[in-house]
Formats: sequence, structure tokens, C-alpha cells
Amino acid sequence: MTKKKQIIFSSLLGIALLIVIFMPKREGEVESLDEVEVTDSTEVQEIVYKYGIPVNDYDVDYGVVKRNQSLSTILGTHGLSSRQIHDLGQRAKGVFDVRKIRGGQAYAFFSRKDSLATPEYFVYEADPRAYVVFRLKENYEVTIGQYPVSWKRKEVKGAVQSSLWNAMVSCDTDPLLAVELSRIFGWSIDFFGLQREDEFRVIYEQECVEGQDLPNFKIIGAVFRHADSAYYAIPFLQNGEVLFFNEHGKSLEGAFLKAPLDYFRISSRFSNSRFHPVLKKYRAHHGVDYAAPVGTPVYAIGAGTVIAKGYQANGGGNYLKIKHNGTYTTTYMHLSRFEKGIKVGSKVAQKEVIGYVGSTGLATGPHLDFRVFENGRPVNPLTIKSQPKEPVKSENLVQFNVLRDTIMNQLKRL
Repeated sequence: MTKKKQIIFSSLLGIALLIVIFMPKREGEVESLDEVEVTDSTEVQEIVYKYGIPVNDYDVDYGVVKRNQSLSTILGTHGLSSRQIHDLGQRAKGVFDVRKIRGGQAYAFFSRKDSLATPEYFVYEADPRAYVVFRLKENYEVTIGQYPVSWKRKEVKGAVQSSLWNAMVSCDTDPLLAVELSRIFGWSIDFFGLQREDEFRVIYEQECVEGQDLPNFKIIGAVFRHADSAYYAIPFLQNGEVLFFNEHGKSLEGAFLKAPLDYFRISSRFSNSRFHPVLKKYRAHHGVDYAAPVGTPVYAIGAGTVIAKGYQANGGGNYLKIKHNGTYTTTYMHLSRFEKGIKVGSKVAQKEVIGYVGSTGLATGPHLDFRVFENGRPVNPLTIKSQPKEPVKSENLVQFNVLRDTIMNQLKRL
């Protein structure tokens, strides 16, 4: 190469290098991997699960079981054959009794969005805490699912104006808490004889599932002021069981319940001369009538043995008689029906359901006619004395007193 050509080549090379060095970068061009900005053009979709099933992948058809509907009728309306329904029922054995599907309960069908609306899952809401998942394809798997349960701590303070139930409603509190209190204080307080301005304070926890409060309570502490007396309820673990005691460590549970059913009104009291609404004449009424809806559970007020069970067309209708000890016997009349398994000779526990309120026999409306006999003589059920159960043991008193003081201070601060 001649000297002239070398000079021209060198000049062109230099110009090219200058162009490369000073040329502006094109959009998206980087000099190192450190400058690389990673982006994802695909939007991330959150997967939502219901009953453990990814809802995003399915069309969901919700429904409610109608009266007298069975699993077969529900599945049949969604295209399943009799053979498929039979096989599914076989797989459910030992997991869930399909005969227990009942009206009013919710259910859901899950069908693939890319399919011909053929359901893959059927889910039945067995109760507020549990559901049953039926896989409708391949091996027809049946499983039980449980909702996570939580407990909310709550407090309420109020006064009775008409009834404890209405007082709870006025305090924006679940009125079923009134029933819970009647069970705890039932040996000490006559909840059918509450007075205006009777006061209560309660610290409790309420069970919650999926944001829904359930009628299940744990009483942490309570006090009820009735007839110028204050009644405390302190829960304490003794003999492996949580029992309720007053502030002195005496049991709130007596040998007899104060009433044989939960929290309904007295329609007629014990009397030696009462005008009978059916017979239209005066005669003795040696019992207490508790007005309550048909089907209300009736309890044995104490442990004992059923000594009579029968029907009196022109008297007590369906009735039961229980012998508690050598002194006391109780009678329960006008029952709509008896509890299953109850017969003469049955041993019953205190607060065990023995029957249900009705209006059988000589009655103008649904109520329980409850009678108590002391040594064979009728006595007023509202005035019988009940000996309390075992108090806090001496070796547990120090621990109980610490708990008592804490709870009573919390109740005072409400």
C-alpha cells in the first residue's frame, strides 16, 4: 500500500471510530446487564380460593336446599346420571351421611369456564363451621372442610326494662347471650321474675367464622344485680371441668335447676284455687305453667330415674314423671313429644332434654305444666330450695382468689 493510501485509510478509520463513540444510544440499548430493567407485560392475577377450590377457573352456581330435596334430586338437576349419583353416595360412606342434607342449607356447583357447564365440584354447607366437598369427576372424592374459627372478646353492660332478651337487643348484643346467662345463674336467679332496672355486666368471647358471629359463647366473667343482691359468676377449672362459682367460691350450680326450660314466661303459678281456662271452673293448680313455643326443649331439673311415661287425653297429655331421690319427684305435662330413647327406667342427668313443649291433653295453647312433689306432697316449684354443688376446694382457693379479683375488677371498670 502506498503512503497516500495509508493516510486515506487511517483518516477513514478515525472518522468511523469518532462516529461510533459519539453516536447517541438508541432507545432500549444498554452498555451492561446492570442496566437491564426487567418488566413483565403479563398482569399477575391473584388466585382466590373458596372451599379450597380456585374460583378463578370456575363458574360458580350458588343455591339453597329446598324442603324435602335430597342429594340425588339436586345433582340430577345439574346433569348427573343415576349411576354417577349412586357411585358418589358410595364414596361418601364413612365421610358424610348424604341423608343428613336438609332444607335451608347453602350449596354451590363449580363448573369449568372452558367446558360445557359440566360441574366438577358440588359443595354442601353442613353447618356454619364445616362444609362437604363432592368431586364429581373421576374417583368421586368426598371430603370434609373446616372453616377457621376465631373468638372475639366482647363486653356488655345494661339494665332490664321488660326482659333480659330485649335488654340484650337494646345493647346491640346477641340476645342468645340472655339464654347463656339464664343457664349460668339459673340456680340462683328466677329469670321469670326479673324486675325493672335489674342490671348486668358481662365479659365474654363469641365464636366467629368467616366474619359471622355464631351463637356460641365463653363467659369470662359476669355479675347480675337482682332484688338488691349482686350475683357473680367466675369460671374456674376444677376436677377437669370449667364450672361457675360466686365471689366466695361457692358453686352456682344446684342440685335442681331453677326452671325446666330456658327463659320463657310464666303463664300460671302454683295455686290452690285457679280458674281453669278449659273447664271454666275453679280448682287447684299445683304446678307452674311455662308458656313457650311448640318444640321448645324441656329439661330434667335434676338427675333421676323416669318412673312414668304416658298420655292423659283429658289431663296432662303427653307426660313424664321423674324420681330424683327419696324426697323429690317432678312431673312434666302437655309435651308435644318425648325425647328419643326416654322410657320408664331411663336414667337422666340434670339439664338433659327429656321432651318438648306442646299443647297435648287439656290445654288452650302450647306450654309446660311443671310440678314438684316433696315426700308425695305437691309443693311450689318456685320456692323449693336447692343445695349447691361442691365449692372451690381449699387447695385451689389461692388460685381462684387471684382469678376472682382480676375478673371483678374488670367488671367494675365496664
